[in-house]
Amino acid sequence: MADLLLLTAVITLAGLIAWLAAGSDDDNGGGGLMQPVLVPVRSNRYRG
Repeated sequence: MADLLLLTAVITLAGLIAWLAAGSDDDNGGGGLMQPVLVPVRSNRYRG
C-alpha cells in the first residue's frame, strides 16, 4: 500500500513540474509578455 502511495506522489510531482515548466514565459520561444501599445489621446485645450 505504501508503494502505491509513493508511486502516486512521484507521478503527481513529476506532472506538476512538467506543467509548470511548459507554462513558463522564460524559454525565449518567441512568446512572452506583450509590449504595451501607445494610444493617442485628444486634448481639449483652448488656444487663446
